[in-house]
Amino acid sequence: MARTAPPAVPPPPGPPARGSLSLHRAYLRSPLGLLRLGQLALGAAFWVTVAAHRYEGAAHFALFAAVLVWLLTLALFGLSLLGRWALVPWLGSRWLLTNLVHDLALAVGLYAAATGIMGYKARQKSYCSLPGYSQHCLYGAYLSASVCGGIAACLYLFSGLYCLSRRCRDQRDII
Repeated sequence: MARTAPPAVPPPPGPPARGSLSLHRAYLRSPLGLLRLGQLALGAAFWVTVAAHRYEGAAHFALFAAVLVWLLTLALFGLSLLGRWALVPWLGSRWLLTNLVHDLALAVGLYAAATGIMGYKARQKSYCSLPGYSQHCLYGAYLSASVCGGIAACLYLFSGLYCLSRRCRDQRDII
């Protein structure tokens, strides 16, 4: 009787190979990707404008809110652009819902509050825009920050509604 060799068993699979980091260009061209770019630009304009000028009182909260939302948006944008949202524990499998909650619950609320604060402070400083006023005037800075914050809040509302419409159509991806 001839001995037959046992069937060859393939080796166990190794750890999954990490692909090279490449840009997820479809996300960059999607409505959500374009809205995120606008949100990042206007958010940076808001907090740089506030931080570059003397601020006091409630403007500290407005600056904190703007920087917090901007950093979280930067993280969402970076993970989405690289297609690496699956690396985020628990949230990666719910990425569309994560974007939806970030936009509608966190960003719109905080930017609306920050815009209101900066608008109120601009109104308080409106006297210094009169001709002949010679002291340093913060009216323009506060008004610029308020406008940037209001437009950013609208962009977050649009991106939140975009995510909500995708969710209502039973789509689970952000693109």
